[in-house]
Amino acid sequence: MILEPTLLIELAVLGLCTGFLAGLLGIGGGMIMVPFLTWMLGQRGVAPDLAVKMAIATSMATIIFTSISSVRAHHKKGAVRWDLVKGLAPGIVLGSLLGSMGIFAVVKGSSLALFFAGFVSFSATQMFLDKKPAPSRQMPGFTGQLGAGGLIGLLSGLVGAGGGFISVPFMTWCNVAIHNAVATSAALGFPIALANVAGYVASGLNLQNLPEYSFGYLWLPALVVIATCSVVMAPIGAGTAHKLPVKQLKRVFASTLFMLAAYMLYKGLSA
Repeated sequence: MILEPTLLIELAVLGLCTGFLAGLLGIGGGMIMVPFLTWMLGQRGVAPDLAVKMAIATSMATIIFTSISSVRAHHKKGAVRWDLVKGLAPGIVLGSLLGSMGIFAVVKGSSLALFFAGFVSFSATQMFLDKKPAPSRQMPGFTGQLGAGGLIGLLSGLVGAGGGFISVPFMTWCNVAIHNAVATSAALGFPIALANVAGYVASGLNLQNLPEYSFGYLWLPALVVIATCSVVMAPIGAGTAHKLPVKQLKRVFASTLFMLAAYMLYKGLSA
């Protein structure tokens, strides 16, 4: 696979867009990257099953860098709930390792695409309807946060996302303000990405028929270009998030996920 200029331009544009949306929506960019990277790899001769898995793994790796850039901008505005990061992170790491080192390696790429579409559609629907949580509902205690973090990490590892598509609706359901939920989700993207990438590399080192410039399931050209561009744009997206009204932010979040879920549904059914 030759690194033609067209590919580098496509990856740069994708990185700029996902970086902005990562900061704006706290989703780590994974929900945006996976469908586009699946398409790019498929256009370059990678088998559909492997393309989905490599897109998921590479998307997750870029979140390591995007999360750092995005959370710095949110932290300056005092929006990150570090108490929630501390409570959810241990479960996230355990769930991420279970998903990326175990389940991810044995599940077919087409099944992962369908799972991606279904779960993201559900999360988007909940957000779009803007259901109001019970006023008395609060975040659970340590055990509850450990379990919630484990589920967030596990599901994130299976779809290559930073967890915002689960953690933002979960936190708002527990009466955490939407701007705090988005900012906290951005911070949670770092442990999610770090643990999952370790699992992807370990489970993919012995794979055959990988494209050039691959490291396990990671596609290195995409990782380098997208991470570089997204880090530039993430703070701009984070700044924009604090200027939008709550309902508009939720609708943007949901509408973006609906479109990408539809594409992955198509990929899963046609594989």
